[in-house]
Amino acid sequence: MNAAIPSLTAEQMREIDRIMLADFHIELLQMMENAGRSLAQLAIRRFQPTHCTVLAGKGGNGGGGLVAARHLVNRGVDARVVLASGPETLTPAAAHQLDILQRMDVAIDDSPSSTGLVIDALIGYSLDGTPRGRTAELIRWANRQRSPLLSLDTPSGLDVTSGEASDPCIAATVTLTLALPKRGLLLRSSAVGELWLADISVPGLAYQRIGIDIPQLFTAESVIPLSRQTADDE
Repeated sequence: MNAAIPSLTAEQMREIDRIMLADFHIELLQMMENAGRSLAQLAIRRFQPTHCTVLAGKGGNGGGGLVAARHLVNRGVDARVVLASGPETLTPAAAHQLDILQRMDVAIDDSPSSTGLVIDALIGYSLDGTPRGRTAELIRWANRQRSPLLSLDTPSGLDVTSGEASDPCIAATVTLTLALPKRGLLLRSSAVGELWLADISVPGLAYQRIGIDIPQLFTAESVIPLSRQTADDE
C-alpha cells in the first residue's frame, strides 16, 4: 500500500462514522448506498458474474451487501440473498434494504447454493468475538466453495485492528474496504486477498478532526486498487 495512505483502527472508524452522522448529517443509508454500489461495481469489474450469492448479516455490513444485490440485479446478475439471522433481527437500515429487495422479488433463500460468486457481507469492522451459530456456518460454507469470495470492508471473522483471524474467518479472494484501509487488513493478506478501497464520501475534514490528513484518493474513480503487498508478504 502507498505509504501516503493512512490506515484506521476499528475505534477510529467508529469515530469517523459518528462524525459523519453528528457533524455532517451524512446518514447511514447514504453511506450504505455508496458502499453497496461500489461493491456491485467491483464485483462486475473483477468477476463479471452471471449469478451470485450474497451472505448478509443483520447490521450495516449486511445492509451494504443487500444494496449490492439490488445493483447487481439491476445490471442483469442473478443475485440471491441468504440472511445470517431472521429478518426481524435486522437493524433498521438493513431492514430497509431488505424491504426494497422483497419488493423487487429478489430471491431470499433459506440456504446458500453453489454460485459463480459469493459476496461476504456478514460482519464488518465491529466484530465482537468469534463468529457463532449460523454466521459461523455460512463462513465455513463460503470457504468450501470453488467460486471466488468478495468481502465487504473486511473478511468476516477478521479483527480489523490486530489482524487476528477468528475460527472461522472468511478467506477472501478480494476485499473491498471502505473509506480508508483498516490496519488489520494490512497484516493478514492470506484472509484479505486483493485489497481495494471504496469512497463512501467521507469529508477530509472528518479525518482532520481525529488528527489524520489524507491525500486526494478518489480523483478519477470511486473504487481504487491498493497494493497487495502486506506484512505477511514481506
